[in-house]
Amino acid sequence: MTPTGTGTAPHSLSFDFRSVQQTDGATLWRLVKAIGTLELNSAYLYLLMAADFGETCLLALHNGRPAGLVIGYRPPREPEAAFVWQVGVLPEYRGQGLGLRMLSAWRQLPANRNARWITATVDEVNQSSRALFGALAKQLNVPLAVQPHFTPEQFPVDHPAEPLLRIGPMP
Repeated sequence: MTPTGTGTAPHSLSFDFRSVQQTDGATLWRLVKAIGTLELNSAYLYLLMAADFGETCLLALHNGRPAGLVIGYRPPREPEAAFVWQVGVLPEYRGQGLGLRMLSAWRQLPANRNARWITATVDEVNQSSRALFGALAKQLNVPLAVQPHFTPEQFPVDHPAEPLLRIGPMP
C-alpha cells in the first residue's frame, strides 16, 4: 500500500504520491534528466535504486504522469536516519510547493515513517535545496543542523563541499 495525497493550497494542482516500483528505474533517470537541475547519474544506478530502495523513494504524479521525485534510502550505519539523495520537480510544476509536499509524503512512506532523523548533503550555494530542507524542519518543528561531511578533496572531479544537513530528532 502506498500513500497518496492531494494539494491543499487553493490554487495548487493535485498530485498523487507513491513509492517507487522496481520497474520505475528508467522513469527516475528520465525524470532527473528532464528536471535539469540535478546531477544525472548512470541509468544503471537508477535501476538499482528502484529495485533495491524503491520503498524509500517516491514519485509525485499529476494526472498519472511523473512530476517530481525523492530518491532516498536508509543508511546501514545509521538505521534511525532516512537520507535524501535527490529531490526534484519538473519545471512546469515548480511554484506549487511540490518539493515540500513530496518530502512530507516521502517521510510518511512505511519504510521511512520510523526515522528519527532526515539527512541530506547539500552544497552551500544550493540555496533552493537549503530553503526546502529548512522549510521541512520548520514544518516538523525540529532543529536543522549542518555539519561537515564530504570535502572537495574527496571528489574525483572539481566539486564543492557537501555538508550534511540533519533534521530532527523527530518526536
